Amino acid sequence: MDVQSVVSALADETRLRCLMLLVHAEELCVCELEQALHESQPKISRHLARLRQANMVQDRRAGQWIYYRLHEQMPVWVKKMLLAINTGAAGCEPFVSDQQRLLTVGENAAARCAVKVAPVVMG
Repeated sequence: MDVQSVVSALADETRLRCLMLLVHAEELCVCELEQALHESQPKISRHLARLRQANMVQDRRAGQWIYYRLHEQMPVWVKKMLLAINTGAAGCEPFVSDQQRLLTVGENAAARCAVKVAPVVMG
């Protein structure tokens, strides 16, 4: 993973918002990200594919659902960068609203899968 691919992946707001949600969650499925970000499934999937190509996220299939998490082999310097960005984004929009919507996804009758929000230990 080189600096240019990381910076390129972070340069897009949708990808950055996905990563900030994944910093706080063990894993999320596309439908959870779709509802939290208020974006279409094709758009979310396209950006997750780009993050997967950059080795920033990894996925697993469970039935018809695909779950994403931060890549377990992400270099320490990238983890530190994401944590620094997360700290800087605390209290800022759209990140605050994204987190709030993610917390309500499980309560939403239209939600197709359960939210598993749990802190991730990075380090």
